[in-house]
Amino acid sequence: MKVKERILTIAVTLLGVLTILMAVTKDARYSVSASTSYKGRELPIYCVETSEKKIALTFDAAWGNEDTQDILSILEKHNVKVTFFMTGGWVESYPDDVKAILAAGHDLGNHSENHKNMSQLSASEIESELMTVHNRVKELTGYEMFLFRPPYGDYDNEVISTASAKGYFSVQWDVDSLDWKDYGTDTIVDTVCCHKNLGNGSIILCHNGAKYTAKALETMIITLKDAGYSFVPLSELILTDNFYMNHEGRQCVRTH
Repeated sequence: MKVKERILTIAVTLLGVLTILMAVTKDARYSVSASTSYKGRELPIYCVETSEKKIALTFDAAWGNEDTQDILSILEKHNVKVTFFMTGGWVESYPDDVKAILAAGHDLGNHSENHKNMSQLSASEIESELMTVHNRVKELTGYEMFLFRPPYGDYDNEVISTASAKGYFSVQWDVDSLDWKDYGTDTIVDTVCCHKNLGNGSIILCHNGAKYTAKALETMIITLKDAGYSFVPLSELILTDNFYMNHEGRQCVRTH
């Protein structure tokens, strides 16, 4: 083989290898590279180990939409970025609000297509529940979601493993506002701001479409900021690699 032909062959081979590597890298952009298990049980992220007084405020969007614009206005007023977990039905019903949430700098998270109990589904059904809404949001906004919250907080090993295989970090919460119970504005504020689990790295659960959430939101934000906390979206709170889970679902930094 002539030298030029040999060089050309090597170049073509290297180009092929590079193409494969680029494809693998693209597919692995959202891969969960660290262990999500504790003693054989797969766990979602309930909170995050951090020395900083930062917390994440999250909203599950599955039903109503009456207060979404009010919530976004309050968040903008106080320069707070959060994470919205949306069902496929909600995305389909309110596409303009999905775009507005993203345009305002908030995370878009996956709350499944049909809000089913995920632990009762097969692996293929779980994947369908995840990827149907994932693809709808990607087509609508170009955004690749990588945060997943199981409906009703219901999960098992297969749910977390299947989500991980599709590039998703599964996220629960350690502070529940109980806003869906409609107890009132003051109750929501007290439940969150005086919660026994509230601390560095906490994840707070709220809902849009609940009766008093928007009315309680500003006071909640001010109270928590006065206590020294700063708000970050989940994409800035969670660890994406080099971590392990402890018994309470706290995502911890791996030091060795």
